[in-house]
Amino acid sequence: MSGVPESIEAKPPTIIRPGGLLAILGGGQLGRMTAMAARTMGYHVRVMDPEQRCPASHVVDESIVGRWDDVDAARRLATGADAVTLEIEQIGVDALEQVARIAPLRPGVEPIRIIQDKILQKTWLADAGFPVGPFRVVRSDAELQDAVAALGGRVFLKIGRGGYDGRGQARIGLDSAATEESVHAAWQSIGARPAVAEQALDLDFEISVMAARNPSGEVRSYPAARNHHENQILSWSVLPAGIPAELELRAEALAAAIIAKLGIEGLLCVELFVTRQGGLLVNELAPRPHNSYHQSERGCVTSQFEQMVRAVCNLPLGSTELITPAAIVNLLGEVWLNREPDFAAALAVPGVRLHLYEKHAPRAGRKMGHLSATGSTAEEALDRVLEAKRRL
Repeated sequence: MSGVPESIEAKPPTIIRPGGLLAILGGGQLGRMTAMAARTMGYHVRVMDPEQRCPASHVVDESIVGRWDDVDAARRLATGADAVTLEIEQIGVDALEQVARIAPLRPGVEPIRIIQDKILQKTWLADAGFPVGPFRVVRSDAELQDAVAALGGRVFLKIGRGGYDGRGQARIGLDSAATEESVHAAWQSIGARPAVAEQALDLDFEISVMAARNPSGEVRSYPAARNHHENQILSWSVLPAGIPAELELRAEALAAAIIAKLGIEGLLCVELFVTRQGGLLVNELAPRPHNSYHQSERGCVTSQFEQMVRAVCNLPLGSTELITPAAIVNLLGEVWLNREPDFAAALAVPGVRLHLYEKHAPRAGRKMGHLSATGSTAEEALDRVLEAKRRL
């Protein structure tokens, strides 16, 4: 005996029908948009978030206030729920285990334990045979010094736990040659915490692929999205990615293989690097809806948020077919800091829609909303949404 309690899903998973209660760990914009899709389909929704007036609180039946490691709050969230999912992976493992004792937790405890730590995630991907760039796990200044030398002197350093949107990262040797002093400074800048040192690659561009899997084992992948980052934060994303058919098939198959291998029930976004030599390498995983697929709400038969609800409720997964090219651009807090945005001017651009998250305090780097647009081509959709942002 392992000492781990039997899963409450030892019997075959059942379908959760409309009218059921879905619970979401996290009430940010992803939880908000998932809740809106669930409400459209007739489900009741409860969320847990550290903030009382989180973005999802305006559209759900109940909000529970609790930190990500608050076991008692997590228990209250799960009690009476037909299923529990999440919109942020930084939930304490103890809280996740307690939730799983009370209600079906999708995507599951073990996949989240692996993904929420970049050291475990990158090591798992490599050990499972999935393509990743050269990397080293570092736990000390000395190990980082050795890793930088072994990886060619140009490295991205990422803390194991807690970093996102460029936080908890450092660049080494990219702007000037790496020295012992600059490597030490990078180690100190991330708080001298265990991290992954990744070799800087000769990249052509970045894409992502969203995959979905329900408890019955059905898997579907979305077409690849092409992404553009600024300061390590996604700036814009467009569907389709406009890549060769062979690369598209490889990317979709890779995402499907990873979600099945992890045993995730829900969504998994696989962020991928495309090298100038045509190589395809996994960057990071996100077991939830993803910023790079917000345009699926406009361009695909089934949005990522509806697909999340379908997967969590063990309903048949929706078609991932692209019906029109679509693009999004993020609206960060900087848009609000100088003057009130001119939303009317932005919405005058054909095919553009506005999506705001009802976050109460804009600040630099904070995602406050996004603009989306459709077009006859990916280029037209992207041009429209970027023009709309310029008009703000």
